[in-house]
Amino acid sequence: MSDSTPHSPHTPATGPAVGQDEWVARHAERRLTKGGPLGAVEERIRAVAWWAWLVLFLAAMSLLPVFETSGYVRRVGFDTVLYMLLALGLNVVVGWGGLLDLGYVAFYGIGAYTYALLDSPKFGVHLPTLVSIPIVVVVGALVGLLLGLPSRRLTGDYLAIVTLFFLQLFQTLTTNGDSAFGHNITGGPDGILNVDPFHVFGRSLNVQHAGVFAVSYYYVSLGVFAVVFVALRFVNLSRTGRAWRSLREDPLAAEVMGMPVNWLKLLSFAFGAAVAALTGTLFAALGASVFPLTFYFTLLITVYTMVILGGSGSMPGVVTGALIVGPLLELLREPSKARIVFVVALVGGLYIAFRASRRLAVIAAVTLAFGFAVHAIASALHGSWVAGEHVGGFAGAFAHWVVVPAQLASWIPPTSYLGLIAAALLLTLVQGRIRLVLLVPTLYLSAFVWENVMLVKPEPTRFIVLGLILIALMILRPNGLLGERRVEIV
Repeated sequence: MSDSTPHSPHTPATGPAVGQDEWVARHAERRLTKGGPLGAVEERIRAVAWWAWLVLFLAAMSLLPVFETSGYVRRVGFDTVLYMLLALGLNVVVGWGGLLDLGYVAFYGIGAYTYALLDSPKFGVHLPTLVSIPIVVVVGALVGLLLGLPSRRLTGDYLAIVTLFFLQLFQTLTTNGDSAFGHNITGGPDGILNVDPFHVFGRSLNVQHAGVFAVSYYYVSLGVFAVVFVALRFVNLSRTGRAWRSLREDPLAAEVMGMPVNWLKLLSFAFGAAVAALTGTLFAALGASVFPLTFYFTLLITVYTMVILGGSGSMPGVVTGALIVGPLLELLREPSKARIVFVVALVGGLYIAFRASRRLAVIAAVTLAFGFAVHAIASALHGSWVAGEHVGGFAGAFAHWVVVPAQLASWIPPTSYLGLIAAALLLTLVQGRIRLVLLVPTLYLSAFVWENVMLVKPEPTRFIVLGLILIALMILRPNGLLGERRVEIV
């Protein structure tokens, strides 16, 4: 018996959704509905149409070049849009299809290399951009289908191994493609140079203007993002999108209900690969070159971090994850900005843990006093123990609080780093006042490790910070910032 009462599209569902029984649907509704002023604000936000949020978001992103003239910042904005596109494509495979694809970055590289072969002096081919881009998208989708054919019956770890092998195969072919059957196809480690910029309606989009990043590519990437976002949203709301979510929740149940599970897997691979290949054309056209080292495993981990952080399965979520991770990786490159990130994360973590309470004030005051006392004792024992240089933001505030030796002994970095890990694990095993007492030296030790170990090695630090953010988020919100909430046993 069906309910004929009309419902607003923004009213919480009263019946089961895909992958949920009726009890789960009712329980989820109770968890999602908040009371009080916060609930009223959230209800108003949910009432705004999705396209209005998209227009507002695109308008805000379009203002970046207006208020920021730095070519570096504009390039970071462009890279962030690329991350957003890659996250949307990966979300199709992982978030909707529920498939663990570890070869996703290879499709990004296939798109970049295909565009480079079609629009560069490599083979003397210079196709119009409006012709080469559809070809690249089709090639990416076809390769996705070909990858899905032998792995359509695989799930979990087995699928991950096959797709990871595909990524390794792509890296091997591109790195050694300078001598494939006696021909230089990919340029090998040197890559393909002098790739043509986009050429639309008789006009080329310059990569640089007066030696500064050309803002035209930023707006083109935003336009591509808008098209991809709208297209994927319609796909998500279609029968195929609902079938993907059924496949993600329970493949066996989906197959019993008559859904073509294998075909759904192939479509998932194809859609995700097409989006990644399209993104590769933007990267190749702006960079004017492609190299095999660009498409390594580190990039895959970064994109996965964005999807998990924002919320797998949620389009606004994965975009939010890209907006956080992309700029954050750049901020952590410079010690001055990295220290600001550390302070904000530390203060924010304490506030989340204790809110605006008396315990928060006590811990903050005791930690500050503890740091000044340790610094004073170290200075009294030997002046060189506090003679190290503090660089970057908050340098003056940290100069008399965190101990930075002029000459750091070789045993200090690994010992302090392992000690911090042990202290953090110990905090999870104790309760009550003992935890509060141990928290103070742990906080100070984290500042010591940051100043003496992390800031001097920004590259590994960037990804360690991402890992710590993910660990904290998985504890607080296992489904990500904007991910779909599900009933959990707590």
